[in-house]
Amino acid sequence: MLPEVVVDVAAAIICFASACHPVLVGKDTPRGEFQLTHYTTKARIYGGDFLSFKETRDSLYTIHRVVNVPGQERRARLKSPDANRRNSITHGCINVDPAVYDELVKCCYNAKLVVK
Repeated sequence: MLPEVVVDVAAAIICFASACHPVLVGKDTPRGEFQLTHYTTKARIYGGDFLSFKETRDSLYTIHRVVNVPGQERRARLKSPDANRRNSITHGCINVDPAVYDELVKCCYNAKLVVK
């Protein structure tokens, strides 16, 4: 049985391997059940790889390491205990701390993702 990864958008957390971690999410983050797929990329912005969970004609939704976006203080927001500061900041992707991303890939690179 594949491991399950759960993202609670309202609480702005991701849970896997018996632990939960803060995330940055957006109002456009798709809800539902998805299959995670691990991709490598030459795009430096993603740090070499990302986990894709939904693709549309116009968008690719992924879980990836938090990136610096000028004026958005994403790294500081990710560390905030206030879920409201971590919500509605991305364009739909799920941003995580780099160490959390590495843990996620090790255990769950092909897991079922539930976004609620």
